[in-house]
Amino acid sequence: MTDPSRRRPRRTGLPAAFPAIALALAGLVVAGLPAPAPAQTREPLSASDWLSGSVRGPQRESSAWRPGQRPPQRDAGPKPVAASGAVGAVQVSRLDGSNPDATGTLTARKAGLAPGLWQGSDAGDLARQILTTPARLPAMNALMRRLLSAQLAPPASGRSGQLFLARADRLLDMGALDQAQALLLAAGPGDPEVFRRLFDIALLQGDEGRACRIMDGTPGVAPSFSARIFCLAQTGDWAAAAISLQGAEALGLIEARQAVLLTHFLDDAFVDDPGALAPPDRITPLEFRIHEAIGQPLPTTGLPLAFAQSDLRLNNGWKARLEAAERLARAGAIPPATLRQIYAEQKPAASGGVWERAGAMRTMEAAIASGGTLAALPRAFDEFRRAGMADVLAGMVAADLPEPDPAEDGEAATIAGWLRQWQGLPVPAPVAILPELGAEAPPVPDSRQGESLLAAMADVDAGIEGDLPRAARGLAMLRALGLEGDAALAAAQLSLLPAMGDAR
Repeated sequence: MTDPSRRRPRRTGLPAAFPAIALALAGLVVAGLPAPAPAQTREPLSASDWLSGSVRGPQRESSAWRPGQRPPQRDAGPKPVAASGAVGAVQVSRLDGSNPDATGTLTARKAGLAPGLWQGSDAGDLARQILTTPARLPAMNALMRRLLSAQLAPPASGRSGQLFLARADRLLDMGALDQAQALLLAAGPGDPEVFRRLFDIALLQGDEGRACRIMDGTPGVAPSFSARIFCLAQTGDWAAAAISLQGAEALGLIEARQAVLLTHFLDDAFVDDPGALAPPDRITPLEFRIHEAIGQPLPTTGLPLAFAQSDLRLNNGWKARLEAAERLARAGAIPPATLRQIYAEQKPAASGGVWERAGAMRTMEAAIASGGTLAALPRAFDEFRRAGMADVLAGMVAADLPEPDPAEDGEAATIAGWLRQWQGLPVPAPVAILPELGAEAPPVPDSRQGESLLAAMADVDAGIEGDLPRAARGLAMLRALGLEGDAALAAAQLSLLPAMGDAR
């Protein structure tokens, strides 16, 4: 079945006599949307910088009415009055049930973290630290994703939900759309800020139909007027979308640039228009999808990492999918096995760049299948190390490599040892941990352990730039917090960086 967002609609231009009707209907359509809020300062590195804009306002009664439905009827009669002054039945609810900061997809035990990690901290301080703590080393990247997904007791101070949204935004910035989606769904899509993020994830994954169905059935969650108009068209109600657009534009409820983009999307008179619309400086997932729907797709190379997930869809060319998968795998946003599967889909069509790595992996797959894995390893390692992706190669093939015998296999055995040690697998002769990474364990803090953990991760990251004494302090704090395995793997990876030729 054809994707409605890609299908060219019939022409929806309306006669000049329609403005009054458009204004009236648009007023009803947008009744279910809160009023625009003043601009707010955005947190650094937050996905809020590219998410489709929310429209928020004071709490009030809202309506999910849209054209094609009967407007809701208001009861003008007297308000109900209690029959007596007796005390009603007492209802009981969990006090922590309304705080999304406690929401997660991993138990604290499964994540390997203390349940009280956030105790003693302020939610706002933790949110800012989560959004700014670097996690480039694969060991720290994996720890960060566990931390963001864990079910931990919420901090006692700070605005409820602030930490939760920061966790979701950090996952989005890391390109981990599946993990972010799972975390948001665990809290439920009824909150506008949660739905805003779920809607954009669906747009990037090409599943906007599901998001629009949720929007239609949940009053007051539409991320923006543009999103409501887009969903009216996506569900096939082109006329209602056109009327809503005219009314919203006349009432000043939509930016002029977005109005032009939506006009191109709704009216097939622009199908043969040779002029391309200039993309904005900061593209949102909704604008990204509309550009694609009108036949003017935008490259994802210069966009935030999460947009690269859109290129993984099967309607894209193999080269685009390979380049996007490599970018995501380097950032730890997708499992290395996903990139390995995409490499295996076809034969390389040319040489150079991504084709060389695809060819090397094809040779590696054949060697693994035949039992001669180490013979093909040096060429593959050289290709991936040249692109700064030796760690990605380790994630794809290290588990398939036999424990090397340096006396018999020479260079291939050395490379196999590096890749296995990078992944934390046993090696007969591992590379020695750099002595500069040794430091005495500090005392375990009684509270605010989460802040100490995030600070330690930032210290470990400094080791990539050569600040080994600071990295040693971070590793010592990780061990003090009971994360010995993460600290050991991070120390091994820092020690292996010169051999792996990491180009971060």
